[in-house]
This record gives sequence, structure tokens and C-alpha cells, in this order.
Amino acid sequence: MHHPHVESPDIARQVDKLLAEHRTGLLSMHEAITLLRKRTGTDRSDADLAGLITKKAAHLGIAVVTDGH
Repeated sequence: MHHPHVESPDIARQVDKLLAEHRTGLLSMHEAITLLRKRTGTDRSDADLAGLITKKAAHLGIAVVTDGH
């Protein structure tokens, strides 16, 4: 069952997976957020997701391009 306001517990895992898939190429923040929303159905804000992605990417040593925002 889908509850739009309940955070998906595996969102962090999905971020890891997303970054691992794009480890070799540059992933833009916009792309990352779009893919994450598609996969998790999260309704967290872009800023919130960007923060999570940035933190995880830094931990993994992956470059994420911020789209000039």
C-alpha cells in the first residue's frame, strides 16, 4: 500500500544504488532527484533529496553536478 507521507525506509539504499550505477559518469542533481522520485515515490523536497544525495555522493567520492541552482 502506498502512503504518500510516509518516508520510504529504503530511500537511502536507493540513493546508494543510483550513485553506484552512475559511478563512472557524471550525474546531474536534477537527474538524480528525478530518478529517485520515480523509484521511491518520495514527496520530500528537492532540497532535502539534494542534501541526501550530496552527502552520500561525498561519502562515496562521486561527483554530482549541481545544475547551477
